[in-house]
Amino acid sequence: MDAGVRQHDEMKDLLTKSALELLALIRGRELSPVELVQASLDALERSQSTINAFVRSTPELAVAAAREAEREVMAGRPLRALHGLPISVKDLIALEGYPLTYGSQTMKYNVAKFDAPTVERLKAAGACIVGKTTTSEFGCKVAGDSPLTGITRNPWNLEKTPGGSSSGAAASVAAGVTPFALGTDAGGSIREPAAFTGLFGIKAQFARVPVFPPTAAPTLSHVGPIARTVRDAALLLEVIAGFEARDPFSVAEPVPKFLDACDQPIRGMRIAWSPTLGFAQPSREIVAICERAAKAFETLGCNVELVEKVLDEDPADIWSAEFYGGIRTRFAQQYRESRELLDPAIVATLDATADEPLTSYYAKVFRRYELRDRMRLFFGRYDLLLTPQTPLPAIDVGVNVPPQYAGRNLCSWLFYAYPFNLTGQPSASVPTGLTHDGLPVGLQMVAKVNGECDIFRAAAAFERAFPFPHRRST
Repeated sequence: MDAGVRQHDEMKDLLTKSALELLALIRGRELSPVELVQASLDALERSQSTINAFVRSTPELAVAAAREAEREVMAGRPLRALHGLPISVKDLIALEGYPLTYGSQTMKYNVAKFDAPTVERLKAAGACIVGKTTTSEFGCKVAGDSPLTGITRNPWNLEKTPGGSSSGAAASVAAGVTPFALGTDAGGSIREPAAFTGLFGIKAQFARVPVFPPTAAPTLSHVGPIARTVRDAALLLEVIAGFEARDPFSVAEPVPKFLDACDQPIRGMRIAWSPTLGFAQPSREIVAICERAAKAFETLGCNVELVEKVLDEDPADIWSAEFYGGIRTRFAQQYRESRELLDPAIVATLDATADEPLTSYYAKVFRRYELRDRMRLFFGRYDLLLTPQTPLPAIDVGVNVPPQYAGRNLCSWLFYAYPFNLTGQPSASVPTGLTHDGLPVGLQMVAKVNGECDIFRAAAAFERAFPFPHRRST
């Protein structure tokens, strides 16, 4: 391997390739892991002044891992699943020895004392971590900004947000810094940024991917991939999924073969298409784009049925009680003692989250159980549910709640996302087209409990038939 021989433009082209394509080049000794990681770090630095996707780059960590990966290639040793591939980790996930700031000025000196299980698995699989990506403060809102790191911008349009809270993860992948990234999702924080930036993002079955240390919303939170292709996400999910004793919810069954599922046929799948779930308020353009995508599954041999009302009520109050109540409890000291350092929009939201009597809280818990059972019965009739992922395309930077949704909180205007954090079902955003302004639109795919393979086979078939919109690169 002859590192450093490729020209700048050639390296930029390399960074638009999928993770699986890059792996094949590394295995064939056509691409040096050191060269690839350096190109990723260069792209990170080039994009930082405009996109601002990273809290901290970790070149020493990435280059050391790349050198080890290259030694193994040259020695003819068996290569690992993510051998020599650059990747980033969201700043809500622990990376030993590096900042774990949660996007907050109050935590800017906090350093992780150990690796999260997902980070351990990335390292063991040969991945090269190039940096920690930005998040909204405590992962609390859709807009991709925080008091600590400022505004993260969308590579498709720098005046738009890439979404949140996995803002830097999505922005950096869309910009071509890495082929995929690790994000988190407690109410749409993987799927919404993926939709806003023309990427595929999936939260698997709840606890399929272990989460440790526990988050502020432990019964809602997921860690998962954001990627440019469905297969890259499947590859990454296979690596980070699997039982972990430190996570009390962890799924103990063997990890499904997600990559194999991408090649399985979808003819005969029973698909429900719901424009609103019964309560959402999307734009007409979003519905039109997603409806075309849903109907396209008929041309792929699926049975598609319109279902106007999937849910009897909007479960936003159930989700908000669990999520914002958890944030207010977990970060109580910061909330009480350092309010002036916190994002004012988040302070206002936490202020509005009143302490609930136990009877009121548990009434919501039981409604959550009812919601889960309703969806269990629903998926007795269908293999997949399709909806828009977001009610609007990417909104302007600096906007927390779009004017037409005044009265909703920082996350509850994402009508389609949080219901499936409450149920824990697998859910993914698939890029499906562009608005008249050239902004990406995501189609949400929801599967039955433990049904990620149905998402992967349907998403991969859709990707083959209708290639995703062009992604921007640095």
